[in-house]
Amino acid sequence: MKNNLRRIGLVLLVIAIFSGTLTACSQATESTAPAPVSTTTPTLTQTQTPTPISFTITDHFGRVVTINNTNPQRIISLAPSNTEILFALGLGDRIVGVTDFDNYPPEATTKPSIGNYTEPNIEEIIAKEPDLVLATEEHETEMAQLESRGITVVGLYPKNMDDILASIILVGKITGQNKEAAALVADMQKRIKTITDKTSTLSAAQKKRVFYIIWHDPIWTAGGGSFADTLINMAGGINIAGDLSGYADISLEAVIAANPEVIIAGVGMGTGEDLPLEYIKMEPRLEELDARQNNRIYGVNMDIIGRPGPRIVAALEEFFRLIHPELE
Repeated sequence: MKNNLRRIGLVLLVIAIFSGTLTACSQATESTAPAPVSTTTPTLTQTQTPTPISFTITDHFGRVVTINNTNPQRIISLAPSNTEILFALGLGDRIVGVTDFDNYPPEATTKPSIGNYTEPNIEEIIAKEPDLVLATEEHETEMAQLESRGITVVGLYPKNMDDILASIILVGKITGQNKEAAALVADMQKRIKTITDKTSTLSAAQKKRVFYIIWHDPIWTAGGGSFADTLINMAGGINIAGDLSGYADISLEAVIAANPEVIIAGVGMGTGEDLPLEYIKMEPRLEELDARQNNRIYGVNMDIIGRPGPRIVAALEEFFRLIHPELE
């Protein structure tokens, strides 16, 4: 029982860190600048002209932030997704602090820790004298504390695929990596379009019933508005838990009644990383599911599914490969 509680706690923490309310996305276009999808999306105009010495941006929290240094050399990231964006833009050598959960790319694990994601060490951050801190929705208190010390803080909280692309453009703008950000976003949009061009014409009958399991005791899944839900839909699937809101429990009976054709288990989380996958494969009451009968049960690393950064497209590609291998 104690181990189960510990594992459930780990799952809750992982979801708190990396979950977002991804709504169904419009199909990506070939333009190099993602269109903002909400009023809280960073206000950006993509351009290849030199960035002015001082300018203001509006971050995901509606905060107007003055950027006085477009070439920051001491950057601290308060979330794994932010760290992945920084590395993808070639800014790894400028990172002077990350959280204990930052594990990708592997070089991120060599960076000094500023503490836990949910409780970063403010004094440690200040001591590192950062000229830019990238925060998330978990850090409103810390943002105020750091700003009171004169530290530039930008908040990122992508809620959908377009927000993720806009976040990358924003980070490129405030770090002087405009061209790198534009190139990365263009590549991501191209990869997204490759998939949605194939799945957008599928009929309801051609789409596969998909169940995504996060944890097994109790059974926990991703409902409507979650990252996984959007990935399933974009990849040509129908989320059997789509009527649920966000991350929620689902009964074994409901799973059996939905009879998923494909089951994807989130793996790679702590000491119980493979337990949901093993449960789905071994639970006797699930033996008659189409997914079990046809050996269509798969494990996918939870990090790429839940982190709103560059690897979200890799997650989409993996979902598409598993749900519709015949369309590759």
